[in-house]
Amino acid sequence: MTQDAAGTAMDRLLEVMDRLRDPENGCPWDLEQTFRTIAPYTIEEAHEVADAIERGDLEHLQDELGDLLFQVVFHARLGREIGAFSFDDVAAGVADKLIRRHPHVFGPEADKVATRKPDGRPKMDAETQTANWEEIKAAEREAAGMSGHLDGVLASLPPLRRAVKLQKRAGRAGFDWPTIGPVLAKIREELQELEDELESADCDRMEDELGDVLFAVANLARKLDIDADGALRRTNLKFETRFRAMEKAASVAGQRFEDLDLEAQESLWQKVKSAE
Repeated sequence: MTQDAAGTAMDRLLEVMDRLRDPENGCPWDLEQTFRTIAPYTIEEAHEVADAIERGDLEHLQDELGDLLFQVVFHARLGREIGAFSFDDVAAGVADKLIRRHPHVFGPEADKVATRKPDGRPKMDAETQTANWEEIKAAEREAAGMSGHLDGVLASLPPLRRAVKLQKRAGRAGFDWPTIGPVLAKIREELQELEDELESADCDRMEDELGDVLFAVANLARKLDIDADGALRRTNLKFETRFRAMEKAASVAGQRFEDLDLEAQESLWQKVKSAE
């Protein structure tokens, strides 16, 4: 698709949004929506994008990306209606931010032959670029009056993702273990503390200790440079696939899965697992 065609497609989407929000002839449901009521759909669409990626379903990924883009257009339309911002403001703002945060691509040094590889790409690895990115973001937070290392880590983030972000910020302040060993030891320590609380049957204390275990595991994912949410999403999909196969196997044998005892269910699990 050419740039002009892409622009035409974007213009068409914006026109569709205008029609949906037209006070006289628009869609009643769309006209009732606000930033707050649309926000859950925005989050849901982002998760559906991630799900399509995890499943390797590119056909649905295109469709889900369109749904997510529409969410951006919807919020931008609401912003325009109250005179806060427009879609052009949103697009221009993120373009400016990306240029500001990639000085190695858009800054003065990008024009120096000495800073580029033979194929024309900048001589900067991902690790260095990420460090520079975080420094720029930190400067932006400080300019916005956020001086604490944990300022700006949203409470609304999914808990695992927020745990990793908090740990990364603390790590940049020097509060971090240099190796994996102490992280693994911390997980074992937290598991033991959770086990110690099981006898108390105190739900509040058990929840507190379980939270410590999950936080420590999130820290391990960070140290291994593994996306904790992605790892759990992958395991969820793996469990779902195996469980459905177990149900199917039981049905083929003329049985209901829920009528099998645990030993028989475990046997099915092992068969399904070994067949992968």
